Amino acid sequence: MPKRKAAIAVGGVAALGAAALLLPNANASQDKNQAQGAAGTARTLKATQASDLAAQLQKILGKAFAGSYYDSGKQQLVVNVVNGDSNTIVQAKKAGAVVRQVQNSTSDLKAAAATLKTKATIPGTSWSVDPRTDKVLVTADSTVTGAKWNRLQSTVQSLGSGMATLKKSGGTFKTFVSGGDAIFSQTQQGGVRCSLGFNVTASDGSPAFLTAGHCGVAAKDWSDSQNGQPIATVDQAKFPGNDFSLVKYTDPNTQAPSEVNTGNGQTVQITQAADATVGETVFRMGSTTGLHDGQVTGLDATVNFQSETNPGGVDTVNGLIQTNVCAEPGDSGGSLFTQDGGAVGLTSGGSGDCTNGGETFFQPVTAALQATGATLGNGGNGAGDQSGSAAPSASAGDQSGAGDQSGSAAPSASAGDQSGAGDQSGSADPSASAGDQSGAGAGSGDQSGSGSDQSGSGSDQSGSGSANDGSSLTGTR
Repeated sequence: MPKRKAAIAVGGVAALGAAALLLPNANASQDKNQAQGAAGTARTLKATQASDLAAQLQKILGKAFAGSYYDSGKQQLVVNVVNGDSNTIVQAKKAGAVVRQVQNSTSDLKAAAATLKTKATIPGTSWSVDPRTDKVLVTADSTVTGAKWNRLQSTVQSLGSGMATLKKSGGTFKTFVSGGDAIFSQTQQGGVRCSLGFNVTASDGSPAFLTAGHCGVAAKDWSDSQNGQPIATVDQAKFPGNDFSLVKYTDPNTQAPSEVNTGNGQTVQITQAADATVGETVFRMGSTTGLHDGQVTGLDATVNFQSETNPGGVDTVNGLIQTNVCAEPGDSGGSLFTQDGGAVGLTSGGSGDCTNGGETFFQPVTAALQATGATLGNGGNGAGDQSGSAAPSASAGDQSGAGDQSGSAAPSASAGDQSGAGDQSGSADPSASAGDQSGAGAGSGDQSGSGSDQSGSGSDQSGSGSANDGSSLTGTR
């Protein structure tokens, strides 16, 4: 990557469904009905415009504001209002939103989440606010059984009727190491693979990139090829609590364009950071599984991962974006973005895979930028209208990754998926034939396969791609 493009890329197969959405005309303006808000008619909005409007209405409505979400089918913003008077409702409608009166206030939902944190911080659980149901969505993975399940269930019931929904996930919550451009490091426990999220400019003006915090905690120096010389060093890393790292390129002349490679030489220009909106469509690039799309399903999510360093402990991460976009080991740190060029999140972890689906969680980019003082290519730190360049069409295969990873690295990876310490088995990546090494863990966990961090043929990983996952939490680094 030094002195050449450090574009976000991936050595995987793009999901055709996602690629079809990233068409050259995808960013056509949506001026139709834009001005109808003044007449009280709901406006037709892009998701990013809906996010801006939601932020404005939150200030206007105050305590009456109880969350919002984007109706992607109708392209409208739906705003929840609790105990709103007629004037409040009129204001929201004039602004162009669809108004829905609900029972639970924002403070009620936050109080419910606080109770869950106090009484049910159990490895393998998560909760987030779902404005579409006006409830807290509580999820338990397959490891939450017996007394743990009973404890979680009784805590949810204690919140009262209509406050929370409890569901089971078939998979196991884990961090996903990999995604975007593949980046590699060596630790005493073995090789670690993560993913470059977004190129940024550090506060001192030097080129850098964002990736997952659990990657930055696992290793300090990173290369763009296996066993290669380090090309970047971790400057800041936060995990648990949050999940982001700022990694500075060692060569100050490194070209670090603000873009995501969607395959076939096509890129999406990343113009600024964007806050996620429930209901909007988002895209994720990962070095294991390629390009996939889905919807944001919850905000301000809390996830309780099994601790990497303490077998009986919990690594809790707060303030995450919850989605139904699939991910697998090897995708951690990778980019979550909108089709009009908004940087939304960094892949943290989740459950399931890209065959059966599952829940995934992302560190918000806006929070990472604010905490590190970094800026995106054009200096954008916050959400807002994003004009970005049109997102080109991406087709399956032929996606170049870091270290010249070409070919069709499919979700079924040929390289190592060795889970580190803490409740990790090869089943975290059932399609991998050799072992996904979890980063900072003790390396004593179940290790599937016999591979040792090498995928494809040749030093630069051409061919079938890899899934050397460096996360010792349950997930993808």
